[in-house]
Amino acid sequence: MANIIAVIWDFDKTLVDGYMQDPMFEEYGIDSKQFWAEVNSTLDQYEKQHLRVNKDVFYLNYFIKYAKEGIFKGLNNQRLNGFGKTQQFYPGVPEFLKETKELLKGEDKYAELGIQVEHYIISTGFAEVIRGSQLMPYLDGVWGCELLDGTADDGSSVISEVVYTIDNTTKTRAVFEINKGIGKLDGIDVNSKIPKELRRVRMENMIYIADGPSDIPAFSVIKQNGGATFAIYPKGDVRAMQQVDQMRADGRVDMYAEADYSPNTTANMWITQKIREMAERMLKAEKDRVAAAASPSPRHIT
Repeated sequence: MANIIAVIWDFDKTLVDGYMQDPMFEEYGIDSKQFWAEVNSTLDQYEKQHLRVNKDVFYLNYFIKYAKEGIFKGLNNQRLNGFGKTQQFYPGVPEFLKETKELLKGEDKYAELGIQVEHYIISTGFAEVIRGSQLMPYLDGVWGCELLDGTADDGSSVISEVVYTIDNTTKTRAVFEINKGIGKLDGIDVNSKIPKELRRVRMENMIYIADGPSDIPAFSVIKQNGGATFAIYPKGDVRAMQQVDQMRADGRVDMYAEADYSPNTTANMWITQKIREMAERMLKAEKDRVAAAASPSPRHIT
């Protein structure tokens, strides 16, 4: 088991002010409300036909459709990556990820035990957008929707196939993959049987941060296993605040705050404090383990 503290983030409305697709709609001159209305109308039609549709990721089909029809002309993975650079983050986001990533590195008591912070993002959005953002240097893993490029009717390269999706339920699968060390340890997959105490990131050493009810499955998994949960709402949004307050009342989240990660804000201080609490708990556990294993010192027989 590694002494890892994992800070796991949602993306839209948690780290960015709005949705990652907003810059794309602006670039292509698309009315976002009209786009989502069309997506939802089609979903309603399918439901009336008694078809099961994954509402969280059905929109991907429309992005592919618009790309092939030339509405999202030239939208391929390279362009998606480029849109990562146009994301509008909440105050303090890049700096806070950098700061917490390095938080424990300067203290010998943590360094000796290899106690460190890792950041992960689990999103129902485009993984390639996240990879193109300024957060990538501070991330240890990204879970999101993955698409393959193909060829449009005019011969240009555009997104054409969905090869991997994350929805609000399968976010929990990603949590377990982080827990077991998928992508970090060779020969390990999500179905590998590993005792809890030997997993790379124990659940009690996770902090999950998101904005709303759609993340309740992930909140529940981490909270039920001893981890910490934190909800974010946009400044001045009373309805969003009421929503996360209800989640706190229902025991879904431990704490919530306005979406501002600048120094001395509630979000900054609470998350930092939780990281330090987890690090101290790891330190104490290691000291207790050593003490329990040590044989008593010999004494003179009287």
